[in-house]
Amino acid sequence: MTSLTPADADRLRLAFQRCRDMEGTLNEQLRAYADASRKVFPAYGEAVDRLVTRLSGNGGGETAPQPGDAMPPFMLPDQGGSLVALPALLARGPVAVMFFRGHWCPYCRLNVRAVVQAQDRIKEVGAQIVAIMPETQEYTRQLKAESGAPFPILTDLDNGYALSLNLAIWLGAEIQGLLSYQDMAKFHGNDGWMLPIPAVFVVGRDGIVKARFVDPDFRKRMEIDDLLAALESASREN
Repeated sequence: MTSLTPADADRLRLAFQRCRDMEGTLNEQLRAYADASRKVFPAYGEAVDRLVTRLSGNGGGETAPQPGDAMPPFMLPDQGGSLVALPALLARGPVAVMFFRGHWCPYCRLNVRAVVQAQDRIKEVGAQIVAIMPETQEYTRQLKAESGAPFPILTDLDNGYALSLNLAIWLGAEIQGLLSYQDMAKFHGNDGWMLPIPAVFVVGRDGIVKARFVDPDFRKRMEIDDLLAALESASREN
């Protein structure tokens, strides 16, 4: 099993910084990082390709809530330990419920940064963001602080909520070996190696899903303009 060397880790950090600072859409930044990452750590890129093929073949994420479905409610702790409930959020306006893999994931960090940059436009349409990750509060606090996110980042310990939405996946032995340099057991409080498929559910004040983005390939995310359009549409409905 090929492991990531310290020199390669430094190259990935530099590639992340370049992609973070480049002009372009979120998915252009994500593709640029995926290409750079594949050059530095080709074994991981190839393993992810195989994982995505397996998940797609198994219908990964297909049975998660669809537009027109009621969004199952949640009550989860935020980065400060306060419980956050979906119905309370919806009382203030439409909500984009966003699932992220973790603070360590460069694709998630790029995604969170893009959402933070769009926060003023999100507020203008009377909408809100809530992020959900399977990590303990130590790491949700870390991501919130590093990103400057003004929205809550909730802990879905053991992926309970993600499992209820059919979004949680097991990474498999190959990916585990390649990611062994990440202390997932510490991040998650368990050694299950389960992660959510990154997803977005735009939920109207009536609790109904208005739009969604679910893709087993975590290197692809809902474009910010599409997120804004869906939130604006949901605001108009309410």
